[in-house]
Amino acid sequence: MRVLICDDHALVRAGVRRLLEAMDGVEVVGESGNADDAVMRARQTLPDIVVLDLSLKGRSGFDALAELRLAVPESQVVILSMHEDVLHVREALSRGALCYVVKDAPPAELEIALRAASNGRTFLSPQVSAPQLRSYRAERAPGDVESLPRRQREILNALGAGRSTKQIAADLAISIKTVETHRSRMMEALGCRNAGELLRIAMRHHDRP
Repeated sequence: MRVLICDDHALVRAGVRRLLEAMDGVEVVGESGNADDAVMRARQTLPDIVVLDLSLKGRSGFDALAELRLAVPESQVVILSMHEDVLHVREALSRGALCYVVKDAPPAELEIALRAASNGRTFLSPQVSAPQLRSYRAERAPGDVESLPRRQREILNALGAGRSTKQIAADLAISIKTVETHRSRMMEALGCRNAGELLRIAMRHHDRP
């Protein structure tokens, strides 16, 4: 099992590498600290599994995930993240991740996830599996855009105008992670099941006279 690690913290990468190399039949073929480099290295090494963090410096792990599914469709993606909320899990699954492990999970969970992914099966840490998947599957009525806080309406309007997360962060003088947090909260408030639904609402809202 050939594995590529992507996390923006060198100490985390070192710890994950050490953990993986102790597993039977696992070979670490590379490490990456950002989304662009992860996609490039995946094309070069063609790993069986990419262990991917979502909170990266610059472009997010969600961006990397979407590109990885196009660039190396035979490689499965295992998310290793500090985020346990349903919106992060939902977005990761909708973009093609097969497994989701939280960073405070026992090391055995990561190995279970790798074995599952190598066989095309899904594995989720218990913290995100039962109640959060019920919410993921539940149908919820869309909320009212006008009820969103002013900052979130600004971000929604910018999304509808075609601005990227990085551009919005620069325009509003906030961090990329802050924009992503607002996006997650808007998705929950508006009942969006994935980023595409949020974008459609944003475009409709932006097109209003």
